Amino acid sequence: MTTLLGSRRARALAAVTAAAGLALVAGCTSSGNGSSASRTAAGGVELVKAGRLTTCTHLPYPPFQSEIDGKVQGFDVSMIDLVAKNLGVRQQIVDTPFENFKTGAFLNSGECDLAAAGMTITAERKKNVDFSDPYFDATQALLVGRNSGITSLADAKAKKVRLGAQAQTTGEDYVSKQGFDPVSFESSDAVLSGLRTGQVKAVVIDYPVVQGWLKDKANANAFRIAGDINTGEQYGFTVKKGNTKLLAAVNKAIADAKADGTYKKLYEKWIGPYDASAASPAAS
Repeated sequence: MTTLLGSRRARALAAVTAAAGLALVAGCTSSGNGSSASRTAAGGVELVKAGRLTTCTHLPYPPFQSEIDGKVQGFDVSMIDLVAKNLGVRQQIVDTPFENFKTGAFLNSGECDLAAAGMTITAERKKNVDFSDPYFDATQALLVGRNSGITSLADAKAKKVRLGAQAQTTGEDYVSKQGFDPVSFESSDAVLSGLRTGQVKAVVIDYPVVQGWLKDKANANAFRIAGDINTGEQYGFTVKKGNTKLLAAVNKAIADAKADGTYKKLYEKWIGPYDASAASPAAS
């Protein structure tokens, strides 16, 4: 998910109400410990809805969250399923505009308990939300047409290449600071479509997203990575400021998953070959 899923999401979006969110129930594990009549889950965590851990995200942003076979699935979804299981409830996904993740709007309004959207931890965002411990080290990738002749971001700049990024993301911020005037796309799917149709000649977006795209043979034949850009980003889940009990539950689930091998299994399932640096405990 980065200025936060340009590099993850550029979206000049009008103000929306909580009703604009499309609720989608993720396929997750539940336990029978929680009472459907109570909004208090295990550990005294107060939830916005009884029996549910309501998660705001922005779709699609594979491999972190996207709809597959009628269910919202992905790395982030699986990680938050672990939190829900520990709380004795089920996870429910609410699809919302990415802009709200920076402001914490849906957390503050009580629409969601937490947000999971491949979101980069930044000092600016910390003013509005509380971040979990980092759960993923992220880099950006420059993706170009296989026969474009573009060799790097500097080369793309020298050739005055029209470049795209997802709106409101760290990727978009990064290329803007490098002197580009990027074309902003609302979603990761729109970024790829813009490259495929020739609207842009290159795109910068989170590397794991590109990894997912290139698993498709047609994409692998058409595009190639011209540069891996290490911006020092790390992803975190967010909760409403001051929600210490839920934050502790999220951090515990992350730590336990890294300790018992669950994190590695989920990483390999959704992202690719496991890189131990992704489990680094160091904050961004």
